Order: sequence, then C-alpha cells, then structure tokens
Amino acid sequence: MSTSAACLLRATPPAHRVLIVTLEERVALAKIEDPREAARRADIALRVVAITLFWLVSLALLIGWGLTGTAGGERDVAALIAIVVPFAAAVIATKHGYVWLGGAYVVLTLAMVLPAMGIAGLA
Repeated sequence: MSTSAACLLRATPPAHRVLIVTLEERVALAKIEDPREAARRADIALRVVAITLFWLVSLALLIGWGLTGTAGGERDVAALIAIVVPFAAAVIATKHGYVWLGGAYVVLTLAMVLPAMGIAGLA
C-alpha cells in the first residue's frame, strides 16, 4: 500500500508538531544576516550608481550638443532624460527596500522638472 493510500485509510490525521521558540532565540535568529544580503545590497548600489552616472554623462552630453549645434531634438531628449532617469533610479531603490534613497531620487526628479522645462524651451 502506498503512503497516500495509508493516509486516506487512517482514522485520525497525524498530529502537527509545534516548535516553541523563546524570545531570545527569535532575536538571535533575527540578528543572523542572510549571506545573500551583502550581495543584494552591492547589486542594488551598483545599479543605482550606474543609472546616476548614465544620467549625469548623457544629460551633459545632450545639453552640450544641443547648445553648440542647431536646436533639434537633442534638447527634448535631454529634458526627457532629466526627468525619467532619476525616476527609474527611485523605482529601483524603492522596489528593493531602500526607501530613503528612493525618496531622495524622487526629490531629485521633482527638482529637475523646471530645469527640464528650460532645456526643452517651454519655460
């Protein structure tokens, strides 16, 4: 007879085992850091730093290119990058639990609205 058939024929269900964990044991388990946590933190930090560097370099290049040449679509792209890229960094940071860093990037996004309007020539 298979084990599933034995469970069906059993009159009473098996008793569940309950582990009693004291408060000290819970605190000790909470203090043990997950070994993957350090790698996760480094990965998120590298993503946010890469996005920030991309934002700084591309915005500077697009503004410089738009100011030295004819005013084409470069200024519109620069204005879009000025808003979207910091917001993407805020989403990544907030999604992975870095609320304060995400909030800082949201503030940066809001602070870039007026300069983006000036870049695009709307102000």
